[in-house]
Amino acid sequence: MTQIYDSSGKAVPVTVIAAGPCYVIRKKTVATDGYNALQLGFGDRPRKVNKPKTGYFVKANATPNSIPVKYLKEFRVNDIDKWQVGQEIKADTFVVGDHVDVRSRTKGHGFSGVVKRYNFAGGPSTHGQSDRQRAPGTSGGQEPQRVIRGKRMPGHYGYDWCTIQNLRVEKVDAEKNLLLLRGAVPGANRGLVLIEKSVKKEKVVVVVKKDDKAKKKKG
Repeated sequence: MTQIYDSSGKAVPVTVIAAGPCYVIRKKTVATDGYNALQLGFGDRPRKVNKPKTGYFVKANATPNSIPVKYLKEFRVNDIDKWQVGQEIKADTFVVGDHVDVRSRTKGHGFSGVVKRYNFAGGPSTHGQSDRQRAPGTSGGQEPQRVIRGKRMPGHYGYDWCTIQNLRVEKVDAEKNLLLLRGAVPGANRGLVLIEKSVKKEKVVVVVKKDDKAKKKKG
């Protein structure tokens, strides 16, 4: 994250995202797959590529020299005819002022206890030696004599898909394929993010100035 200044000189927090180039690897249509979607490829060539994946990109012939890419993701589209296999999609697909939804995985914390995972208060830390400072406490009462489903317990924390909606595009750098989005984006640095047009419309707030001279009619 960093910050830029808008036209009024106000500092705006933004997240810099490398948005492309992406290549259209495959088109899915209603006739062949039952729905319209695009399979996009992004990223550099993986360190190890098996023969089936290499053959898939050679058959598609969508990337330069049919080189495999690291990521393949699918996006639903309405107008499938305006896209062609091998077409290059860059950051200039978006313009300043657009609102987008960003989906990515949150930071992974591995196996964590309940204090870190669910913000439990923990046990007493004074009045003598205590071994219950970060313990979860009881797992259930006398009835029923089992752990109830959904009980908050220690376990894997983080690395879940998270979507942030209605982030405004503050700046587009078409030469470097960079997008600057207002606010924070979930996930660690150099993580994969999926950017789509916002599914919700931007809220428009209309401020009406009250006329002090206007008088309310009785009745």
